[in-house]
Amino acid sequence: MSRTQEDIQADLAEAVLEMDEQLAARLAREALDMGLDAYEAIQQGLVPGMERAGELFETQEYFVPELLLCSDAMYAALEVLEPHLSAESAATTRIGVVIGVVEGDTHDIGKNLVAMMLSVAGFEVHDLGRDVPLERFVDRALETDARLICLSTLMTTTLDSMGDLVKLLEERGVRDRFAVLVGGGPVTPAFSRHIGADGYGVNASKAVEAARELCGVPV
Repeated sequence: MSRTQEDIQADLAEAVLEMDEQLAARLAREALDMGLDAYEAIQQGLVPGMERAGELFETQEYFVPELLLCSDAMYAALEVLEPHLSAESAATTRIGVVIGVVEGDTHDIGKNLVAMMLSVAGFEVHDLGRDVPLERFVDRALETDARLICLSTLMTTTLDSMGDLVKLLEERGVRDRFAVLVGGGPVTPAFSRHIGADGYGVNASKAVEAARELCGVPV
């Protein structure tokens, strides 16, 4: 029985989840050979696989080493697929996102995962790293004409910075130009609403879903 495009997509996701670089690259070539659109292979194969890996990381079934190996498998397939992306698909998905860990916090594993998955999902990611002053978020968003600012923290002592970022956007008269998405261990939906953020991600996959919704990108 011949394999369908759905089979290839499912196998790509599984190759990422199983941390198999060689298999992921081979499946990517197979997808192209059978006429599967490169963008569809990424969105319906690699992204679900990496999202599942992120979920396993959040539930502590996978840890940092496994997550890194999953990303290696994903990038092995991306290397095959990216040269075949159509100009139309690239142009419709390159929405700018500025992301970073707020000043006073250096915990960036969760932020790194979100940044990677946003990139795979087609966003143009400007990763500021960790311990980032609030002014730098705003300046970078203005410089790049981004549409979304993503803030992360794992420390309760730096939670107030997220609300301060929203206030800073208001003070500079640019609040309506950017959606603000927050996440991290101590962050809750209620806190997100309280500070006036536009969205909240309980984990990396949900953060990407929220980013798509806020920017009007089809899931």
